[in-house]
Amino acid sequence: MTGVPATLPLFPLQTVLLPGANLPLHVFEPRYRQLTVDLVTGTVPEKRFGVIAMKAPVAEEVDKVDQLLPIGCSAVLRQATRLPDGRYDIITTGERRFRLLDLDSTSAPYLIGTVDWIPDTRTPPAMAERIGSLADSARAAYRRYCDTAWEKGDWDEPADDTDPADLAHLLAADALLPIEDRQALLEETRAAHRLRMVYSLLTREAGIIAALRAVPAPASAFATKMNLN
Repeated sequence: MTGVPATLPLFPLQTVLLPGANLPLHVFEPRYRQLTVDLVTGTVPEKRFGVIAMKAPVAEEVDKVDQLLPIGCSAVLRQATRLPDGRYDIITTGERRFRLLDLDSTSAPYLIGTVDWIPDTRTPPAMAERIGSLADSARAAYRRYCDTAWEKGDWDEPADDTDPADLAHLLAADALLPIEDRQALLEETRAAHRLRMVYSLLTREAGIIAALRAVPAPASAFATKMNLN
C-alpha cells in the first residue's frame, strides 16, 4: 500500500472492473449523471473515479462500506455522449486497484470513497525467469477460450509486447467469468499468480462452453432491472 489515502468518487456496480479493461456504461440515475458532468468538466480531477462491486444481496441504497467488496479499480473517463433526455453513454478504462477505507454518502450527490492504492508485489528474480512461459500458457488458454466462445474475428489478442504484469487482466477482460473470479484476479497482487489463475479460469470456462455448446450468460441478464443507487 502507498500509505497515503486518497479520495475518489465511487460508482458501485454488479461487476468487477479490471485494470486495462474497457467498461461502457449507460448512466441514467441523477446522481451518476452529475458525476459524469463533473468528470467531463474537470470538477473531478483527471476524469478519474472508482468502480467497486456490491456485495450480495445487493442493497437498493449503498451508504456503508460493508455493503461493498473491499477492493475496487479506478477508472478513467475516455468518452461521454449526452443523450437528448440527459442520460449519458460513457466509455471508461480500468486503471489501478484500491482498497476502500471509508465511505462518504453526504458530501456530494454521489458516493466519495477514501481509498488506499495497492501496487503489485515485486516479482522475485527466480519467478521473473519463468514469467514469459506463464504468459505464453495464458495466451494459449485465451485463444482456446475465444475459439470456443466467440465467432472468428470477434476478438483480438493483447499485443505481443504487453507487459506480463498487465496481461492476465487483459486476457480476462472479455471472458464471461463469475464475479468472484474477476474479484480474485483484481485482488491478486502477484503477476505470476495472476497468469496461473487466468490460465486455469479460461481453461475451465472453455471446457464448460464446449460441453454446453453455448456461452453462459451473466446472471445479470436474467435479473429484473432495479434502481440500485
